[in-house]
Amino acid sequence: MTPAGLGARDTLRLEAGLPLYGHELSLTSTTLEAGLGWVLGWNKPTFRGRAAVERERASGPRRRLAGLVSAGRQPLREGAEVLAGGRPVGFLSSGNYSPVLERGIGMGLLTPGLAVGEPVTVALRGREVPADVVALPFVAKES
Repeated sequence: MTPAGLGARDTLRLEAGLPLYGHELSLTSTTLEAGLGWVLGWNKPTFRGRAAVERERASGPRRRLAGLVSAGRQPLREGAEVLAGGRPVGFLSSGNYSPVLERGIGMGLLTPGLAVGEPVTVALRGREVPADVVALPFVAKES
């Protein structure tokens, strides 16, 4: 076994598309926005917050967790604004360089209308970095 630090763990978490509290999960995001509706006890007659989640489920979440892959090796960074057609569509909640993909990757809460494969730009340090919306996880689990 080779020792690894928190940076390696965070890169692996990001490549696996796993949300982290304080990033993709917070007091300002919902279970459905984070793509975690499957963890709720829908088969139970009631659970705390069920009415609110059912309202959101009926109307659709205002944001959704999505993956982004940059066109180059530039690491994507948490907090960066995501733009589509020059207009803001969300922000990155996590970002890093993926050694497996040899690209910058990030997860963010974006407007729900963006489709997989759609080009976007990420505002990083005064530059606009091209990226594409992708399905999560970034790296498939080996069987």
